[in-house]
Amino acid sequence: MMQKMILGSYTKKDSQGIYSIELDTEKKELINLQPLIKEDNPTFLAISDKETIYAVSKDGSLGGVAAYQKNDDNTYTFLNRISEEGAPPCYVAVDEARQLVYGANYHKGLITSYKINEDGSLSLADRIEHTGNGPHENQGIPHAHYSDLTPDNRLVACDLGNDTVYTYDVDSEGKLTEVATFKANPGTGPRHIVFHPNNQVAYLFGELSSDVVVLAYDQATGEFTEKQVISTLPEGYAEFNGGAAIRVSKDGSTLYASNRGHNSLAVYHIDENTQELELIQLISVEGDFPRDFDITPDQQFVVVANQNTDNLTLFERDTNSGELHLLQKDIYAPEIVCIQFN
Repeated sequence: MMQKMILGSYTKKDSQGIYSIELDTEKKELINLQPLIKEDNPTFLAISDKETIYAVSKDGSLGGVAAYQKNDDNTYTFLNRISEEGAPPCYVAVDEARQLVYGANYHKGLITSYKINEDGSLSLADRIEHTGNGPHENQGIPHAHYSDLTPDNRLVACDLGNDTVYTYDVDSEGKLTEVATFKANPGTGPRHIVFHPNNQVAYLFGELSSDVVVLAYDQATGEFTEKQVISTLPEGYAEFNGGAAIRVSKDGSTLYASNRGHNSLAVYHIDENTQELELIQLISVEGDFPRDFDITPDQQFVVVANQNTDNLTLFERDTNSGELHLLQKDIYAPEIVCIQFN
């Protein structure tokens, strides 16, 4: 079986934008890297059910989100770009039920919602600017880093700059209304959050602290409550590290988090009763700066994107223990920082 992936990248060196690559699940190897869409710094992207790609976009001094519709011949047609002066977002997500796209802008501390028009193009619906700061040198201003759906179709947003996780109600037109906030420990730097399949627990990754924070989620109120804080690093590690991506297996048994600096994946067993974490493996990503990774839909493999070394790494996943075993490294893929299965 061939499993296709869409890859987002920086375009500071050799990358041309958005790429595709395939995983041959029988031969257990990554093959056929192909340029897909020429775009400037598409560092994150999301794919709708209609196979429209919504990508972070930089156009000169303007930053925003671009929409591309897939054609029958597997090419893509540019639909439109919603941009404004300044840096582009760093995260985008699709809301199929309300036909919306969400963006999080790190440099502006800004959460945006966009309406998906009938042809797949976008129009701006709402924007929320965060306030506040944290104690770390990288927390002088708000830095929104993530905005995506909760299991009950609210919007959750992580702000690295002010150590806050926001919960918003969203109406059918994309209007955002804040309903709850969670304050992480000072200096955590909330980057990404994922939910356990039971929909009652979430895992928050702190970029600055390199901690995973286990949170209880109350669907009645949209509030989060801390249950556990656990490091992704070995005891005594004192070099630079920045937490990056975080994923949970579909069966809720294993959590994975990537370390940029230590250049590893931290693998945790998830307790089936408490959903708290126990570190069971720290494995090298065989590259530098693993900004993103993902688990294949069949849960058999994990693919890691190493930004600074322009390579992908392929692991096989033990579906019983959750542990990873190296299959491939040094798969050339320039400046890749986002992986989406298609």
